[in-house]
Amino acid sequence: MSLSIAFSGKGGTGKTTLAGLLVRYMIKRGKKPILAVDADSNYNLNEVLGVDVDETLGGVRERMKKGNVPNGMTKDRFMSMQLEQAIVEADDFDLVVMGQPEGQGCYCAANTLLSDFLGKLTANYECVVMDNEAGMEHISRLTTKNIDTLLVVSDPSRRGLQAAQRIKELAQSLNIGVKDIYLVLNNLQQEPSPEVMEIVEQAGLNLLGTVYADSTLAEYDMAGRPTAELPEDNPVVQRAFAMFEQIVPE
Repeated sequence: MSLSIAFSGKGGTGKTTLAGLLVRYMIKRGKKPILAVDADSNYNLNEVLGVDVDETLGGVRERMKKGNVPNGMTKDRFMSMQLEQAIVEADDFDLVVMGQPEGQGCYCAANTLLSDFLGKLTANYECVVMDNEAGMEHISRLTTKNIDTLLVVSDPSRRGLQAAQRIKELAQSLNIGVKDIYLVLNNLQQEPSPEVMEIVEQAGLNLLGTVYADSTLAEYDMAGRPTAELPEDNPVVQRAFAMFEQIVPE
């Protein structure tokens, strides 16, 4: 049985950085093989992990809508081949990028193939790490893989925490079998205030941990360096790893 951990949160909360650090943590713990899934339409998990992406699964689906299939090959076989080629194979993990969700005029056959592909793909990995946008448009495709843990990432603002509450409620309403949902407070400048903690409690959010803003992380980001490669003694890495120890079984 593989372990699936998903991140969600509105843009700018740092969820993608934390998702990248979880991949690094899994590698350190020897939890292989690892599949990273970028299910944010504004994808950049590959930049955090330091790998290039040439193709997205959504891009393959859109080409199938146009019927661009070579002679002598069925649509199903051609799409399966294209989806397999979209997997980015790094030294210690694999990555797939979902890309844009389907727009108007849903091509159901292509979406069914995409869903089947994801179900079979994730079954081949011991650990699956997913980076999702707040609406989680893609995550409902993974109905064949229950989500063990959903980490909702938020800043310590009232608006951010209200968004986190909505994400939690949305996840509970989707048929994705989420077992545990935790809140991560990120980009803190100081300890969470009593007012913040009161909002967290009233929203029914289970706080897993806190991560503070860090100048080295900001420098990596501005320089375009993979933030998953932050030094081991960096406070962000240490606090993130301490959280992951609580949710990743031995």
